[in-house]
Amino acid sequence: MGLSNCSHEELMSRLVDSVKEISGFSASKGFFGKIQGDLVRRITLLSPFFEELIDVNVELNDEQIPGFEVMRIALDSSLELFRSVDRGSKLFQILHRDSVVQKFHDVTVEIEAALSQIPYDKIEVSDEIREQVQLLHFQFKRAIEKREVSDLQLRLDLAMAENVMDPDPIIIRRLSQELQLSTIDELKKESHAIHEYFISYDGDPDDCFERMSTLLKKLVDSATMESSEPDTSTGNRIVSRHRSPVIPDDFRCPISLELMKDPVIVSTGQTYERSSIQKWLDAGHKTCPKSQQTLLHSGLTPNYVLKSLIALWCESNGIELPQNQGSCRTTKLGGSSSSDCDRAFVQSLLEKLDNGSTEQQRAAAGELRLLAKRNADNRVCIAEAGAIPRLVELLSSPDPRTQEHSVTALLNLSINEGNKGLIVDAGAITDIVEVLKNGSMEARENAAATLFSLSVIDENKVAIGAAGAIQALISLLEEGTRRGKKDAATAIFNLCIYQGNKSRAVKGGIVDPLTRLLKDAGGGMVDEALAILAILSTNQEGKTAIAEAESIPVLVEIIKTGSPRNRENAAAILWYLCIGNMERLNVAREVGADIALKELTENGTDRAKRKAGSLLELIQQIEGVVVPIVP
Repeated sequence: MGLSNCSHEELMSRLVDSVKEISGFSASKGFFGKIQGDLVRRITLLSPFFEELIDVNVELNDEQIPGFEVMRIALDSSLELFRSVDRGSKLFQILHRDSVVQKFHDVTVEIEAALSQIPYDKIEVSDEIREQVQLLHFQFKRAIEKREVSDLQLRLDLAMAENVMDPDPIIIRRLSQELQLSTIDELKKESHAIHEYFISYDGDPDDCFERMSTLLKKLVDSATMESSEPDTSTGNRIVSRHRSPVIPDDFRCPISLELMKDPVIVSTGQTYERSSIQKWLDAGHKTCPKSQQTLLHSGLTPNYVLKSLIALWCESNGIELPQNQGSCRTTKLGGSSSSDCDRAFVQSLLEKLDNGSTEQQRAAAGELRLLAKRNADNRVCIAEAGAIPRLVELLSSPDPRTQEHSVTALLNLSINEGNKGLIVDAGAITDIVEVLKNGSMEARENAAATLFSLSVIDENKVAIGAAGAIQALISLLEEGTRRGKKDAATAIFNLCIYQGNKSRAVKGGIVDPLTRLLKDAGGGMVDEALAILAILSTNQEGKTAIAEAESIPVLVEIIKTGSPRNRENAAAILWYLCIGNMERLNVAREVGADIALKELTENGTDRAKRKAGSLLELIQQIEGVVVPIVP
């Protein structure tokens, strides 16, 4: 359905429906499980954005709609891929795994491109939703940069299974588990998928069909051998599913040796069944039963990853996971059933922050960091318990790890709008800037992210800039990891919305590193560098510094070859640099700006067309040829 036949409301409804269907693929297992699971998770988090646009009946203008139409197409591509992977032959996919991985990458690129065209920063939605979409956009960008590495063990097993006449049964078993082709029912489904594929195959089947058939036979032989049981009445062997599969050791509680249904982590890092370890603690024990180490505290942290793995194992083996028989926890924070911790636990952590040894403070700050990351209720309740001033004090801790935990805990707490003010009121800005300057790289990166989070509130932009954060962020932009550079760039961009911080950034020498990032197409920072330069180019000092950095040739090159959003930003920067400055206009003309701008007036965004048209008129005037430009 095209834009002309689809109303705004219908388009949003289609997006919501697509995301809902995509979310149903999140339980995918096997070789592509992680790649698909990560993509499904990110797409699912877009749903609140689309739903709010419907709920509050946001009116979108003609400049905003195209991005959503591009998103619709991208989600349709995602659905087609998920369906093909879910329903298609697993053996075909694994033999063509590089092609399938590339398809997941291509879909990720499509969705990121759609987000780049949706001006979510200008659409009237709640700040929380806007921040979530912005975060997701960054996640999609990072996902594009991070390419999945093929599993070497899988490649070796596949080669052995194909090329050895009688391969080791262990190899076949491992391969069947990786491909989720362990049971007779799964193998029947695979056989049907192979049959359906080659019925619809256009042309004569190549050697792929023979390879798939040979592999399938070896997998069937292995499953038949392992699943067969003697028939006591006839002496023959019949095929059936194992009724009592061996429980993996990692899934058993070290105390009860039973399958865990509610695994929790104690302070030593060991995992136990909640009811078993709680009985141990209630009996007065202060040590970890398995390691015999002294427990720093009695808090129990849910092990969600292991719980999910156990659930998947039970599902694949036809075992019903027992329901929790009740909780041994005390009153939960804020009375919320979704909270992971209780008031007594949090108070014990705060006591450790106040009076504990260095090791106890480090552990307690780490627990608060994890709890604050987990859900919204925890962030509210931890703040209500008075943790924020204590965490701010620990920002100056001489222990690097404690400092990292503290600044990251504050970052997680700052996701809550109300906590932002509490953090600033506790005097945190100066200390966070100090961590940004002198902390470990992880602490510096998380300090930058915290400052970005706090700077969402306009009055905080002034205080953060005055505390010397800009210069420290510029240093991180030059020295940090890729993630650190992106966190620094995001914080700088947001701070420079305030006019006074633009001058601080320019005087701090930001233009030169931004120009270097602009020229490094493979560095993954062109988008961020352009966005910051665009906002600095509206400042007189910024214009001068950008021009002196000899950036005009690279801006023209981006106008020629960049993404739609980058071409728009490059045209805007060039417009600000050249308007009223004949010398810069001549430089732009000499490096071929007229050709690039003419093409942009035809194929750019509306804003890009306007800037390009205005610039092109000026260039043609200095050439003595005036041609009217239609925006």
